[in-house]
Amino acid sequence: MSAVGQTTVAAPSAPVLPSWSRARETARRAGSRPLPGVGVPLAEALGHTLAEPLGALTDLPAFDTSAMDGWAVAGPGPWRVTGRVLAGGTEPAPLADGTAVETATGAQLPPGATAVLRREHGRPDGALLHDRGPRRLTTGQDVRPRGQECRRGEELLPSGTPVGPAVLGLAAACGHDRLTVHRRPEVGLLVLGDELRTTGVPGPGLVRDALGPLLPPWLRAAGADPAEVRYVRDDFALLRDALRHSAADLVVTTGGTAAGPVDFLHRALAEAGARLLVDGVAVRPGHPMLLAELPGGRHLVGLPGNPLAAVAGMVTLVLPLLHARGGRPAGAPVLAPAAATLPGHRTDTRIQPVRRTADGVVPLAFDGPAMLRGLARAEALAVVPPGGAAAGETVELLEVP
Repeated sequence: MSAVGQTTVAAPSAPVLPSWSRARETARRAGSRPLPGVGVPLAEALGHTLAEPLGALTDLPAFDTSAMDGWAVAGPGPWRVTGRVLAGGTEPAPLADGTAVETATGAQLPPGATAVLRREHGRPDGALLHDRGPRRLTTGQDVRPRGQECRRGEELLPSGTPVGPAVLGLAAACGHDRLTVHRRPEVGLLVLGDELRTTGVPGPGLVRDALGPLLPPWLRAAGADPAEVRYVRDDFALLRDALRHSAADLVVTTGGTAAGPVDFLHRALAEAGARLLVDGVAVRPGHPMLLAELPGGRHLVGLPGNPLAAVAGMVTLVLPLLHARGGRPAGAPVLAPAAATLPGHRTDTRIQPVRRTADGVVPLAFDGPAMLRGLARAEALAVVPPGGAAAGETVELLEVP
């Protein structure tokens, strides 16, 4: 057949997906309005983020204290011991030059005390106490002066600081009973698929759900409050209604993000009046992930159904959005050298489970989109640039809870 007069129709080109870093920044910008601050008791503040700077309500320490067990002494020795001062007692009487009182760590020092003589350095000799230490006792030795750590009204921690055990201890030491923190974002998790089972060994054609157990602890570690996991069958109306009736700040779905015969998420989002912010990311595994803004300022992240692909979606879209909504500032990236070649995708960023060695990070096997064995052994996730990273090159690391 003659080719004269025929028109060649070019195949439609694939859409250009946003880069991994651009998608993460879009997710953080989507959460740029942190949730309001609420006052909570210290015991309930763990895992939240400070919505206001933490200020000192008292000097710390509130008075001059002994840093060691021994004797509080006044002036040069030897000293005449006149009594004892213990922690928690009444305010001690002034100490005259040439005298000492036995004391304990944390006890308030009497006015006039110039130093603390450690118990192992003091030698009582009759009525007198002598310094037998390896060096001469100096003024202020083993004394914690009032306000050494902070002064009343001083800002100790900025807003946006995650509240961990040490923050709780510092707040309590400075006199706080309550903290003003950002409300934890509520996350509704919808696990999609007819083939999923939640108990036992699955039968033919079925699979055991791994994401229902895996994702909620990861969400809690990110400062979120995950609601009960809901399982939704492959039915458009069920998915549409689940999205319509959810009141969560963030809805996270698993599966249904591609264009298969039962992938209804895009259609359900359109009916819900959602606006797509990210529809696919140039990352492997997990490129068919998506981010949408729901009516009322809420958001939805659609994760792929394969486990490691879903984890890639978590670190790409879910965590940046949650950290921003919870008031956490973006931290500096954690970098490490590659101790061995980290294979990459030709054009896309790759999320690779790795373990740390003295020379840097090395890749772990069993890193396919549907696999979890490599992730279970991982100490971090490496962000491998397109084309891969050679041994000695620096890569960004993402935390694995």
